[in-house]
Amino acid sequence: MKGTHASIARASRIALALAVMLAPAAQAAVTEQEAAQLGKSLTPVGAERAGNKDGTIPEWKGGVTSAPAGWKAGQKRIDPFAADKVLYSIDASNVDKYKDRLSEGQMALVRQLKGYRMDVYPTHRSCGFPDFVLERTRTNAREARLAANGWGLEKGIGAAVLFPIPKTGAEAVWNHKLRYMGEGRIEQYATIFSNKGGDFTPLVQQQWTWVPFHSPKNKGVEDVGGVEMKLLNAVLSPAARAGELILAHWSMNESSDAWLYFPGQRRTRRAPTFAYDNPVPGYENLETVDQYPMYAGAMDRYDWKLVGKQELLIPYNSFKLIDKSRKYKDIYLGDYLNRDLIRYELHRVWKVEATVKQGMRHQIAKRVFYLDEDSWALMVADNYDAQGKLWRVQESSVYPAPELPACVGQEFVSYDLSVGRYIGENATQEQPETDWLAGREGRIDPRKFNPDELRRMGER
Repeated sequence: MKGTHASIARASRIALALAVMLAPAAQAAVTEQEAAQLGKSLTPVGAERAGNKDGTIPEWKGGVTSAPAGWKAGQKRIDPFAADKVLYSIDASNVDKYKDRLSEGQMALVRQLKGYRMDVYPTHRSCGFPDFVLERTRTNAREARLAANGWGLEKGIGAAVLFPIPKTGAEAVWNHKLRYMGEGRIEQYATIFSNKGGDFTPLVQQQWTWVPFHSPKNKGVEDVGGVEMKLLNAVLSPAARAGELILAHWSMNESSDAWLYFPGQRRTRRAPTFAYDNPVPGYENLETVDQYPMYAGAMDRYDWKLVGKQELLIPYNSFKLIDKSRKYKDIYLGDYLNRDLIRYELHRVWKVEATVKQGMRHQIAKRVFYLDEDSWALMVADNYDAQGKLWRVQESSVYPAPELPACVGQEFVSYDLSVGRYIGENATQEQPETDWLAGREGRIDPRKFNPDELRRMGER
């Protein structure tokens, strides 16, 4: 980092380190007795193995880790739960009955959006991981730790869950940020900006994501120079924006580095504002940088509280949503996503509350996160403004990708209750299948992720 941005970042890190030094004693580490439960009463990644008392959440039995007969990566995905029927639906007439299994944001959507409903299906604990992820997670349970500032990552190995038995909210969120979805992927997707009339122009993008931390050869944070992930994004259409490029390096211990290329300017420029609560360029002020994907970036502006676990109805195994035969216009409707396509299941989640630290600022003054216990994916996020008013509600979905194997997710939506619009992110339905094996099989060139390559791409 350079200039003012670097000075601010250094000052922030020093202040945070001093705060931690003066704070009460740190959270207790995982005990040997706790760690010994991994693979027994707990799954190898820290979820409760057993089902719930009333049988609506089943026992975890390993997840979907093998492909259907005859299926190969790159082919249309097969829904293993296509025969399931809706158990019940939640709408404005009965939402109060289910308030204990819904977030505040989910209830607001049901109450405020006419015709909005949630179809609930049988629960399938479909998320599993490769054996090497499970083995490495056992090591992290005993050895991974946060940095002295309380939010950065000091020690841990990749291709694993970092904190399978989290003691702090920051640890739980790191499990989301660095959940295993392979070493890198190549994807093509659209971003949809809703309009009341239903008309929209998809913003189609190609994106390369490289996560060297998730190589099974990774021996620790130092192996990747503290880099969380690197992302290169290129706008393909509409024509007025084609050729725009974004390069971002997410760091484990400081704010991100980012560079932008605009064809009209024909130059690459550093983007110190591509972080935190700054609006994503060209996104009609519907998404902050750290809302993508669901949540990313430096965690230093918040206090993170681990509230505990609960049962929540969350989007899960929504194979109808990702079906390549569907058109954007039939999915992304005027006020919300087509409710026929979203499958909700009852799962146990970790609840984390994030509130802006004293002396810090962020447009989103409070965030309430709900993390799936089996995949560690952030499934629901309720975001509040400075006045404490519910502002933006985010939902994502996961499904098993047996070629990894792991549960993955791309599509997510953020409803802005203040303006009555939403943004549909990572919409893949009219695009080629995502290459989830690109990192593992060498189809991602690490040399692409630098500012000079950004300039070369823009000039070609």
